[in-house]
Amino acid sequence: MLTKIIDSDKIHKLKTYIDKGDRFVIVSHEMPDGDAIGSSLGLYHYLMSFDKKSIKVVVPNLFPGFLKWMPGAKDIVIYDQYPDFATQLISEADVLFCLDFNAVKRVGKMASAVVATDARKVMVDHHPDPEDFCKIIISYPEMSSTSELIFRVICALGDIDLIGKDTAECIYTGMMTDTGSFSYSSNNAEIYIIISELIKKGINKDEIYRKVNQVYSESRLRLMGYVLYEKMKMYPDKRTAVFTLTQEELNRFKYKSGDTEGFVNLPLAIGGISFSVFFREETNLIKISLRSVGDFPCNAFAAEYFNGGGHKNASGGEFYGTLEDAVGVFEEGLVRFNPNNFEKY
Repeated sequence: MLTKIIDSDKIHKLKTYIDKGDRFVIVSHEMPDGDAIGSSLGLYHYLMSFDKKSIKVVVPNLFPGFLKWMPGAKDIVIYDQYPDFATQLISEADVLFCLDFNAVKRVGKMASAVVATDARKVMVDHHPDPEDFCKIIISYPEMSSTSELIFRVICALGDIDLIGKDTAECIYTGMMTDTGSFSYSSNNAEIYIIISELIKKGINKDEIYRKVNQVYSESRLRLMGYVLYEKMKMYPDKRTAVFTLTQEELNRFKYKSGDTEGFVNLPLAIGGISFSVFFREETNLIKISLRSVGDFPCNAFAAEYFNGGGHKNASGGEFYGTLEDAVGVFEEGLVRFNPNNFEKY
């Protein structure tokens, strides 16, 4: 049995929203990852069990190609491609679910539409320090993923029987991707109770792993090799690895959204490395991904130097300036946040 963690008053209120609502929109963050798409589509398929007029998933921009196999993925509305249609959906919604983000700025250009809508807003998220912009906030940073929380919400609503194979596949994918295939943030026995229940719903977890982690485009695989051979810089005295990619390099390898997903985890396979950082150049800023193992708080590093945050072992940030300057700031930060002294943080 799963521990009851979600406040019963919030579940009762949410049930009222679902019963009375007729138009539902589910939104998630920019650069949506496996948990963003998995939790959104998992909730989407659950809501499709009810006789509702409209249920839509809207995300700010494209998501990785290795997630497009997921049931319902073809019906996701991409705001960047259809901004007027997406804005109309959000403005007309009775209920707006905000999944896998804790601050309005995380939805990028969609933020104004999310703020302006009169829809009853529901946040389901596992990032710390949620902003108070939703009527219902279901936020538990100790959870492995937002997808795990969606499963728990459905169970708390008394609707586990409404979880079909499509819902289960999406939830499992979100849980798997947000834990590095259950290699971090996954040492809670109840996670495996949930996996057991999802398998009972008919998922093939081995096939899901293959689709997400072992089916690459040629350009993605070549880019990965280039990153590892040419671009990885080691700081062995600080147990750290860093790599950078310029826009020119991304274009050379015909970069598509999601092609670098998971790259930041690769250096952590090296013995003695406990902190890995990836800098990717975009048009107006540098996007930064940080990963760590053990007690080193990469989220504190991201917050201190790159206007970011996230989880202790998985976080992100951004830098407005040149790639060289971003790396310079990072190197200065290593003096204070030296992984060799991680127990101090």
